[in-house]
Amino acid sequence: MSPTTSVKNDREFDPKKFLATIGEGRRVVTFTKKQPVFAQGDAADAVFYIQDGQVRLTVVSKVGKEATLGILNEGEFFGEGSLAGQTLRMGSATAMTDCELLRIDKNAMMLALHREHTFSDLFVAYLLARNIRYEEDLVDQLFNSSEKRLARLLLLLAHFGKEGVPETVIPKISQETLAEMIGTTRSRVSFFMNRFRELGFLDYGGSGLQVHSSLLNVVLHD
Repeated sequence: MSPTTSVKNDREFDPKKFLATIGEGRRVVTFTKKQPVFAQGDAADAVFYIQDGQVRLTVVSKVGKEATLGILNEGEFFGEGSLAGQTLRMGSATAMTDCELLRIDKNAMMLALHREHTFSDLFVAYLLARNIRYEEDLVDQLFNSSEKRLARLLLLLAHFGKEGVPETVIPKISQETLAEMIGTTRSRVSFFMNRFRELGFLDYGGSGLQVHSSLLNVVLHD
């Protein structure tokens, strides 16, 4: 194959279309709220892409203690450990809302990454961005107060700083889960949530928690 033909084929490949449509080795799967996508110990044989909804990633220790690793949203991947040699899932994934996911078989994902430069660039950029997020989470855990950690987490869940409306409604999430994610107690989370509400930084509604951009003041305040 000539270099010209290779470039032409690469340009014709549309990653967004690939992630929005079904095809060989990939299919759309739906999950209702609280339904498991996969469980810790299951075979790691596919990567998932969130077309719509939110997914919670958790892990359970040998003594039965559960920890929340993250909450993922539309446009994010998970289950990519299968591409790095994992044969069994190291954690569990559960739908936090009704979800529509693209399930991509491991072999189909590997083939697309090898053949299509635009797709591999997109996937690598996503992994790098998430690695930076993990580093920021670690710094946050080491140096910031639990109040600041909670404020930052709520802003992240509300997509603050991304395209769209800055005041976003977060689907209902328990205070226990929030406490797990920032490394504190439920009582402390309850105290700070009440304080944020009194200050007008957030509101409770039937559809979830509305976070206002003014909550950023807590993160920026020394």
